[in-house]
Amino acid sequence: MSNRLVLVLLSALMLLGSCTRKLLPGRKPAATVPMPEAIKVANVDFRFLAAKGKAQFGDQGGNINVRIRKDSVIWISASLVGIEGGRIYITRDSVQVLDKLHKEYYAGDFEYLSKRLNVPVNFATIQALLLGNYLAPQSATTQPTVTTEGPMQRVNYEQAGLLVQQLVNLERGRIQQLQVQAPANQNTLTVDYSDFRALERNPQQFAFNTLVQVQQGQTPPTTVTITYRSVDVDKERLQFPFSVPKGYARKK
Repeated sequence: MSNRLVLVLLSALMLLGSCTRKLLPGRKPAATVPMPEAIKVANVDFRFLAAKGKAQFGDQGGNINVRIRKDSVIWISASLVGIEGGRIYITRDSVQVLDKLHKEYYAGDFEYLSKRLNVPVNFATIQALLLGNYLAPQSATTQPTVTTEGPMQRVNYEQAGLLVQQLVNLERGRIQQLQVQAPANQNTLTVDYSDFRALERNPQQFAFNTLVQVQQGQTPPTTVTITYRSVDVDKERLQFPFSVPKGYARKK
């Protein structure tokens, strides 16, 4: 499954970055750690979210359609020139990928995405990073350090040898930047959220532009950009269609 369109699908998940491999759990996601009261972030709350836009990963790019049922399902479709090339359907314990160009599909657990992205992933982290929500530590014993610098709040914590920093825009109450550093190998993941707009059915602001940069050692950074044209929350009860046509080969 190395075609261009499946890479566009996966680019939406590259928010995880290869330098976070020690931060995220493997196949069994940990329980969600509550956000401390001192951290002034208003996470996007919803039942159903639908977003349409474009994803650009290096010279790979195309239109994406993202649908989320909170804490339950993430569904992504990618297309070029109006023709759908693939879909991803993610639940809390499963991953399914449909490659329409090569008539192939995958159905299994998060091991597939972990191999494709070269990093262990889970549902909760993918959801938080796609939404620009606060990224909590994986352990309740990890206590963030919170400092205020003018209109910004800086939230830092160290876990599994990684330094995690989140910048909160106090005026918006939203994460403006996430940075994860791995001093041991000099890898750095930086995610910048911008173009915040109020949503029609939600007073919270949503970042319509996400810029991801992954720096691995001294190599040139890898850049992923996701730009949304529209974002709707709780406008309707969404469907998450996913079926494998007859004749498709299952990949392992």
